[in-house]
This record gives sequence, structure tokens and C-alpha cells, in this order.
Amino acid sequence: MSHSTVPRTDTEVEAKENTPAAHGGTAGATGKPPAGKLGLRVRFRRDRVLLLMTLPAVLLVLLFNYVPILGNVVAFQEYDPYISDNGVVSMLHSPWVGLENFQRIFEDSAFWNAVRNTLVLFFLQLVLYFPIPILLALLINSVVRPRVRAVSQAILYLPHFFSWVLVVAVFQQLFGGAGLLSQLLRDHGYDGLSLMTDPDTFAFLVTAQSVWKDAGWGIIVFLAALASVSPDLYEAAAMDGADRWRRMWHVTLPALRPVIALLLVLRVGDALTVGFEQILLQRDAVGPGAAEVLDTFVWWNGVRNQDFGYAAAAGLVKGVISLGLVLIANKVAHLMGEQGVYKK
Repeated sequence: MSHSTVPRTDTEVEAKENTPAAHGGTAGATGKPPAGKLGLRVRFRRDRVLLLMTLPAVLLVLLFNYVPILGNVVAFQEYDPYISDNGVVSMLHSPWVGLENFQRIFEDSAFWNAVRNTLVLFFLQLVLYFPIPILLALLINSVVRPRVRAVSQAILYLPHFFSWVLVVAVFQQLFGGAGLLSQLLRDHGYDGLSLMTDPDTFAFLVTAQSVWKDAGWGIIVFLAALASVSPDLYEAAAMDGADRWRRMWHVTLPALRPVIALLLVLRVGDALTVGFEQILLQRDAVGPGAAEVLDTFVWWNGVRNQDFGYAAAAGLVKGVISLGLVLIANKVAHLMGEQGVYKK
């Protein structure tokens, strides 16, 4: 007797009749979640400890990142903080000016100069700064001895903990008018120079400072990505006759491509933020014509000149443009086959 003709018990027949397929529909027809998926209540009970652990972080993000968004209403007002000691009351009683602040921005040549300086610094840092952590990570990863690799990584990562005040002071001692480089040139019969006060080289100086301070952080990220590459891939490539450069090109770089795409999207989204404290510390040395960026423009007009509505409008324009850059860069990452910041 074949297996198909074996008589089944009444329990088996009843179980088959109660399945979703027997009713001609999915699990939703019976009011139960599909197989392999848990209901919201069940998942909440299962993950309630993890949710409680993340609750303080969520509250901090809401308090310091989302609640201040309500202050953007100042951009449409002639905001006067001295109306009341309570900032909310001051916003409620400040006169509305509509789009007047935005009109002033687009007619202000100082604003467009800040935009130009910001974009110049961004492109320089994208071209000169962004590839350096990748190259250094590949170089450190190729070192055979673990002790040498750890020491090199620690030395490169150490400047990341320095404040911008210390970084600018170090560069002043090296490249200032009375710095080491100028003294060395004078000792050999040449004129001294001060790169710290030269507007023509200010963009390259700022980029060099960013590389020295923050390249170590990028190395950590890329080394973590390289650690996930299976050694079997390198062994297989070596058995196929691939030399070191071929293995790096066909194994290492494809493994880094998702991380590179993600960091590139984040960097493009942060294009209009090129270092407020770093620029502000050196703004007076080279003048606002070369050092004024959007962040210092907002600070100078909002804090120093007390024109809060005008500064808020400039900050709002910057935020909208940054959001658009993130969306465009993420779309490009999707077209390249990468996930980017979020999936499709």
C-alpha cells in the first residue's frame, strides 16, 4: 500500500482542516500572526528589559535633538529674548516677520561668502582627508607583528582626544610667525613665514589639522571592517596566484566598500559643518573673508550681534540643505548597490 493511501487519524484530518491554507487565506484570516512572526504584545514582553535600557538614551535624544527643533520658529520672528526671563514666553510675544529674515539672507553677500568657504573646505576635506584613514588602515593591517600594529594604531588615534585649542596651539608653534619652521628658515638665511595668518593657505591648513586630529578615528572604523574579512578569502586568492596588490584590490577593498559608502553618505550630509570651534579659534588671524563658514556666521550674527531671528533663519537653511544632501548621497549609495544610511 502506498504512502498516499495510508488512512489518517481523525486528529490529523482535523488539524489539516484548521490550517490557514484549508480556509483559502493567510494567517490573518484566523486573527493570528503569520508563522515565524510574533505579536506586538509578545515582542514587548520579551524585549521589555532591552527597551528599558534604551529608554534613557531615547529621552536624551528627544530632549537635546528634537525638542530644540521647536525653536526654529524664531527664524520667522524678530525674536527678543529680553521680553521675559522665560524663553518660551519670549517666543510667544516676539513679533512675526514672516520670510523677511530669509530674504535678508539671500541678499547678504556675507552669507554667500560663508557658503563658498564652507563648500571649499568640504571638498578639500573630502578629497584630501577622507581617503587618508583608508590608506592608513590598509597600511596598519598589512603589518605582521601585532605589537607594532597596536602601537601604531594608538599613536595615530591619540590626537583624537586633544581639544581644538591644543591642536591650534601645536600648529602655531610649528607654522606660526615665531614657530619652529620660521626659525629654521631664518637660521639658514631665508625669510620666515606664518602659515597661520595666510588667508590663501588657510583652507589647506584647516584640512591638515583635521587629518592630524581625526584620521585615527577613521582608522579604527576601517580596521574593524577589515577584521571581519575571512582569512580564507586571502588564502584562496593567494592560491590562485594573486599577489599582495591583487588581494588588496579584489578582497580588501570590496570588504571596505559598504563602510566607505556609509561614511561617505554621513560625510556628505555633514558637508556644511566643517568645524565650528576649529574655525572660530583662527577666524581673527586670517579674517572673515577666508575663515567665515556657516557655523561661525550663525554664531557671529546670533550671539555677538544679538540678531537671533536672522541667525536662526541661516541655521534653518543650512539644515534643509544638509538634509537634501543626505537624501541625494543615500540615493547614490543605493544605485551603487550599497545600503547607505537606511535600506530602500
